[in-house]
Amino acid sequence: MTGSALVEAPRSAAAVQVAALLDQAEARRLAGDYRAGSELARQAAELAGSAGDGDGQARALRSMANQLLRLGEQEAAVAACREAVAVLERRGDEAAICEVLTSLAMPLNELGMHEEALEELARGRQIAQRLGDRNLLYWVHNRTGVVHGSMGNHELSTEYLMRALTMVEGMDAEARFCILNNVGDNAVHQVGKLRAAGVDARAQAMLHDALGYVDEALRLARAAGNPFREAICLDNFGMLRALDGDFEAAERMIDNSRAIAAIHGYRSLESGALQHQARVRLMRGECAAAIEGLLAALDRAMEAGERPMAMEIHRELSEAYELVGDFAAALRHYRAYHGLERAAHNDVAAARARVAVHQFELDNARLEAELARVRSAELEEASVSWQRQATEDSLTGLPNRRGAELRLPEMTGGPLCVAIADVDLFKGVNDRFGHFVGDEVLRRLAAVLRDNVRELDLVARLGGEEFLLGLDGADLADARARCELLRAQVAAYPWDKLEPGLTVTISFGVAAVAPGGDLDDAMARADQRLYEAKRAGRNRVAAG
Repeated sequence: MTGSALVEAPRSAAAVQVAALLDQAEARRLAGDYRAGSELARQAAELAGSAGDGDGQARALRSMANQLLRLGEQEAAVAACREAVAVLERRGDEAAICEVLTSLAMPLNELGMHEEALEELARGRQIAQRLGDRNLLYWVHNRTGVVHGSMGNHELSTEYLMRALTMVEGMDAEARFCILNNVGDNAVHQVGKLRAAGVDARAQAMLHDALGYVDEALRLARAAGNPFREAICLDNFGMLRALDGDFEAAERMIDNSRAIAAIHGYRSLESGALQHQARVRLMRGECAAAIEGLLAALDRAMEAGERPMAMEIHRELSEAYELVGDFAAALRHYRAYHGLERAAHNDVAAARARVAVHQFELDNARLEAELARVRSAELEEASVSWQRQATEDSLTGLPNRRGAELRLPEMTGGPLCVAIADVDLFKGVNDRFGHFVGDEVLRRLAAVLRDNVRELDLVARLGGEEFLLGLDGADLADARARCELLRAQVAAYPWDKLEPGLTVTISFGVAAVAPGGDLDDAMARADQRLYEAKRAGRNRVAAG
């Protein structure tokens, strides 16, 4: 995305130096040297911040975030984007805020925080529509398609990406590359699904179009001299060639992608190319060679700490070993896949907690800066207002995630259990009855939970349809029984009076806080129990 909304107007020697650093950072980014580019952007952000150059600081933070994303440093990228948003909110620059929100969605997506990514994009969409800005809407649709694709919703991803494709005419080469490559990447997943569903004509039409899009994307990547774009595009092109039956061209392209990634230190792209080389061999029926390649890709992914990729490779190895009749190896990798799946779920919960802590710290810093500008006679009133905004969920009136993080540590003086509750199949409620009914369900559900716990207990909304309970003085058996009662009360609530045919159930994951108050560990275990409750059929309580 271009930085059109983040226009810089240097007025001092420091601002001139910031602009020079940003020009250098942008040059490194376009050359694919993200390590050097992110460091230059960091220097520019620090200099701009100390000089009071808000525009320059926001531009630098966003540049740094975009390059940290390519380096796999997702949490640092989230932090940089949110700091940029805080700066821009003080300046009232809505267009620039929208641009940063579309950037913020990408590291959130890579962290597995898909709902949070979609929330930021929904906020960006509102701004873009209010401003009537076609370029901003393009990026919102593009990134929304990417997030849905990561969630496995490839049909919805296609819908958003094709909307973005209709808007790209007249935009710069980077924007055109991005959408063309994203459409091609999504087609890699969609073509196989369509063929499996017997929709061969549609699959072939999508494949034909995608080959043309990615061919153009590759031309743009090479014209820009950007090795990262060339490597990721070659990998997608190779997979599309394999789906088209041209295995020799597919292997050649993916091998070139891997070579570029290895030369430039793009570790994630290199691991992905190894995996795709093996996948092409499997498509050719060369199971032994495919297994050998997948094992090499697995070693590479584990060495790089790329757990989601390693999980996917274990799944493919399980299928490959089953094809060659080695059922013991197939079972071993199947179990490893599910072990990593559980661990990845915990990783997302832990990342979510760390990101929330940073957001809370950022909000506190923003609150302190605002309070410093308020006259002393208005100080107390302003503090109360900001504290409520920072700690209260506007829809339900419950404490929000940050409010819960303030309250929970105060409850660790004695026995304490935490429970994470999630409305079952809530997307179906929104899809069938509409978001107005969905919001009312959340409000009434919050009331049921709040009205049926003790005053010293905590009920908070974590976000979306997820709630947190802190049950003070409760051991695990007591907490499970109390959550079981809450579950039954939710299921028995007369939901059909709100809307005929409406039913709502909820699942709970419960964990005790260990002596010493390790809340992060308890939250991760509660989240895992919730995952087990969902897998066991929903509308139940799992504790442990």
